[in-house]
Amino acid sequence: MTQVMFKSPEAREKIARWHDTFRAHSSAPLESRTVSTRFGDTHVLVGGPAAAPPLVLLHGALASSAHLLRELTLLLESFRVYAVDVIGQSVKSADVRLRVDNDEYGQWLRDVLDALALPRVSLLGVSWGGFVAQRFAALAPERLTHLALMVPTGMVSGSAWAGFWKMGWPMTRYLLSPNATRLRAFAASLLTTFDDEWLPYIGDAFLSYRLDMKVPRCSRDGEFAQLTAPVLVVSAEHDVSFPGVAVLARAKQLFKAPETELLVGSQHSPPATDEFRAWLGRRLTLFFSGAQGAPMPPWRPL
Repeated sequence: MTQVMFKSPEAREKIARWHDTFRAHSSAPLESRTVSTRFGDTHVLVGGPAAAPPLVLLHGALASSAHLLRELTLLLESFRVYAVDVIGQSVKSADVRLRVDNDEYGQWLRDVLDALALPRVSLLGVSWGGFVAQRFAALAPERLTHLALMVPTGMVSGSAWAGFWKMGWPMTRYLLSPNATRLRAFAASLLTTFDDEWLPYIGDAFLSYRLDMKVPRCSRDGEFAQLTAPVLVVSAEHDVSFPGVAVLARAKQLFKAPETELLVGSQHSPPATDEFRAWLGRRLTLFFSGAQGAPMPPWRPL
């Protein structure tokens, strides 16, 4: 089979093993499903109380459902979670690439929700998943009860100059001659914390995936005029690609009275720590459940 996303069958197998590694962190029961869409088969991990409100999760580029559930396990306590493997960005779904200059990703997600018999859902999109979530919100706003976007692609673009020197050049050096020192130098502008899984995974992912994805278009004024669902936008202060302050300013132009959170001290990928996971799980649970009362304190590094 022609490899569209991966450099070789061996590269694909390596990333598939990483999916299993991250999935193994979940102590909660998870069901693996595959549904058909017009663009290809799509894998979904499903867990949480069967009678709980449905919550759909969309991971970032070069990742998977298991990666996202590793960080958002707490959501399985309060919601029926559907962690979808984004087509074109996960080893678990069809090896195809969708266009990012139109609504193909919105159409794909609508097909997924139809196949899962989910007429209305809460939706969380992280990074590339945030772009997909925006395309769905523009296409089918009536199907959303809540929309959360975390460090989203498709709202603003960072400085090309800063992106090259902080990420592009270190990445190029790592790809040309991979070693631990060059990986840490490259990952320093992407990961907030280094650990024994996320850091080596990033190294393997950038060596295994074909890095020829097109940059998704940014959302335009007026695209969400019909969206009535509450919106939460979370951005990272030191995000090179999608600067945190600029993301929140743009969110206030695109959406009606969105809730916003700036992750102080964070790179694009927030801390992979138990403390941050607990804070984020609580923050998202309060938002998706529509809880009223005193606002939660913002995230601050310990």
